[in-house]
Amino acid sequence: MGIALAALALTACAPTTAPAPAGTAAGSEGAEESVAVSVGMITSITGPLAAYGASYQQGFEAGLDYATEGTGEIDGIDLTIEWIDDQGNPDTAVTQAKDVIGQGFQIIGGSAASGVSLAVAEQAAQNNTLFLSGPAAADAITGVNDQTFRSGRQTLQDVATAATFLDSVEGSNIVVFAQDNAFGQGNVASVQAVLGGEGATVTPILVAEDATEFTPFAQQISAASPDLVFVAWAGATTGAMWEALSQQQVLESTTVVTGLADRASYQAYGPGSADIQFLNHYFPGATDTDAAQAMDAFLEEAGNEADLFTVDGFVGAQMLVHAITEGRGDVDAMIGALEGWTFESVKGELTIRAEDHALIQPMFQVRLVDDGGTWMPELIEIVDAEAVAPPVAAE
Repeated sequence: MGIALAALALTACAPTTAPAPAGTAAGSEGAEESVAVSVGMITSITGPLAAYGASYQQGFEAGLDYATEGTGEIDGIDLTIEWIDDQGNPDTAVTQAKDVIGQGFQIIGGSAASGVSLAVAEQAAQNNTLFLSGPAAADAITGVNDQTFRSGRQTLQDVATAATFLDSVEGSNIVVFAQDNAFGQGNVASVQAVLGGEGATVTPILVAEDATEFTPFAQQISAASPDLVFVAWAGATTGAMWEALSQQQVLESTTVVTGLADRASYQAYGPGSADIQFLNHYFPGATDTDAAQAMDAFLEEAGNEADLFTVDGFVGAQMLVHAITEGRGDVDAMIGALEGWTFESVKGELTIRAEDHALIQPMFQVRLVDDGGTWMPELIEIVDAEAVAPPVAAE
């Protein structure tokens, strides 16, 4: 399926059954029961996170193919999946969620933006609708309510992965270098909670979003003599920021860790790329599992390539198929089917923690290497899922 349209439907009907209203049986006595299940995939098809939405949708289609063994069908289910463009806007997404819930949709999925996900999660709880959030990384999504699950990682898992670059967290001196906005402040809070909680001294250095000169901040980092610098940055000034850190020998003098984003970012770190340590959720070729091979083959046939959030779509489809197969459209039963479920996916073994619906998953240590003048990711180490599992979210 393409992503040019704001909404499109994919209907997968079991060939031996006829469509039936949601939650009702079809056919004569003794015939196989058919249940109509409708899914609204509300995600960023256009807007600032359109690239993430595209990767997610491509991964979802690959995951649906994998989880249904190439049929796109679930036995006894009349399945409709409708893709809806939220444009990355929470208000738009809430309106769309209310609309599909009003139509009787039992499941919503897809959020790429954290603000969207949290707003849709509220609607899911109010209307007892299963919600499978996508790439949105906010920690608050985990444990927000009984109806909400996630198919991606969360910020606390990023921070815990950063800690694996230190021999010991206790007693270490960590600088968080970030923009002074919600994204940067959120990362500071997570580092303080996770690494500060393990005995590290955490010093935030926050920079105004409109800053264009970063040398004084690089000098401030050097003066702090940190054991580790955790960089959380996004936007047009990324290249200039990394250039300043390189020119001031920050990259050479200490361990600098940041998240490796999507393919488009690989060339953005400048000449000091080889001196940066990267935590990573996923990059193409990170694993060679059966699911990874299947995903890559499906994407290649469709003329696409795996990227950072392709796996979130793949996992989302696996979760969807399992929930519907076991719960047959009944929301409480589908929730029960997902809680505590362990399954094999692209990254390896994943577990949906029953207590708060956190997705326990491996993460990756990565470096960038110069491949004929192009920077490409190379795996250093797979980080054990339990080693970076977030604390159980408080109710």
